[in-house]
Amino acid sequence: MTITLPDRATPAPTDKTTTDKTTSNKTAEPRVHPVPSTPAPEACDLTAAQVEELGRRLDEIRDRVIASRGADDAAYIRRVISTQRKLEIAGRAMLFAGILPPAWLAGTTLLSIAKILENMEIGHNVLHGQWDWMRDPKIHSSTWEWDTVSDAKSWKHSHNYMHHTYTNVVGKDRDVGYGILRLSEEQRWRPYYLGNPVYNFLLSLFFQWGVALHDLEVEKVASGEKSKKDVWQQLKGIGRKMRRQFTKDYLVFPALAGPFFAPVLVGNLTANFVRNVWSHAVIFCGHFPDGTVQFTEEQLEGETRGQWYLRQMLGSANLDGGPLFHLMTGNLSFQIEHHLFPDLPSNRYSEIAPEVRELCAEYGLPYTTGSLGTQYLQVLKKINRLALPPKHVTPRQIG
Repeated sequence: MTITLPDRATPAPTDKTTTDKTTSNKTAEPRVHPVPSTPAPEACDLTAAQVEELGRRLDEIRDRVIASRGADDAAYIRRVISTQRKLEIAGRAMLFAGILPPAWLAGTTLLSIAKILENMEIGHNVLHGQWDWMRDPKIHSSTWEWDTVSDAKSWKHSHNYMHHTYTNVVGKDRDVGYGILRLSEEQRWRPYYLGNPVYNFLLSLFFQWGVALHDLEVEKVASGEKSKKDVWQQLKGIGRKMRRQFTKDYLVFPALAGPFFAPVLVGNLTANFVRNVWSHAVIFCGHFPDGTVQFTEEQLEGETRGQWYLRQMLGSANLDGGPLFHLMTGNLSFQIEHHLFPDLPSNRYSEIAPEVRELCAEYGLPYTTGSLGTQYLQVLKKINRLALPPKHVTPRQIG
């Protein structure tokens, strides 16, 4: 599933005026504003013309990378896939000797790394269509099924379409809270949200299950927007994938170990927990630390291509680290670049990140980045703060 960007020819809104930074002409101010209750850098000093010029320059970066994709990129993803499979085989083999503590620890570690690589750098990016240009049916978004309980079809709808089209738009992007957490001032507070810290802890442990179920939108059944029949049809598809994953990790491989059933079972369970916690941390740090901006549905009206780009830049955050760290995050440590260009090969994000950062500096825009520890602490503070009722109540915030 692909992202449809607003066409670059779409005329800019003309409801407000401001002075261009380089000329004295009056031109329309972009209709991209942070949610008022969310602390965020101002981005409204840019004129509509500047925003569309920014979009044009980002298009040039995208076009250049697309034109230069080739053998080196193909070799990269094939090498990562080969490495991941070798790590998984080695990890599972060592777990068969898991009655010995060193073997169990080594096997669980290798299997954890393999699962992280498969989900983050391979599955996530393959399903974005980043490698479809290779025309390899084994590495294609239409055929790939990944090692997680979320089935590819449902995930591509909830993530590729809903999340990447409506990034950080409260009420449209269901990744804002995953239907469980309060992660925005604009979400109405209810006593239920007092459990925010607990829900977040459980979500991190069982993240693959939360991701699998959040596309069901069960809250729409109560409101009458979605029928129980539709939910049941979705649930049957998701259930089949869940059953396969559960059988593979918790029945088949432990059974193959014979008398060492228990160590293999615990090793698989631990590897899944490690993968879940890591994925949760990386993804939340890419979307919810200090400096990221959230938006309202009203701000989507008349959104141009340039404004869509701007919203991605303001609503995302990067993580600092070295090549191995970036690999283990699936290059989602370059979340800003990923949200600008979700279907470009992930190995190219480090190449274009300096250019994007320079553009941000040139246009006076924030380029939010920081260490994993610092940003995750900011996310946890936000989750804890939003568990409590707002001090200054508006009709939208309590319900």
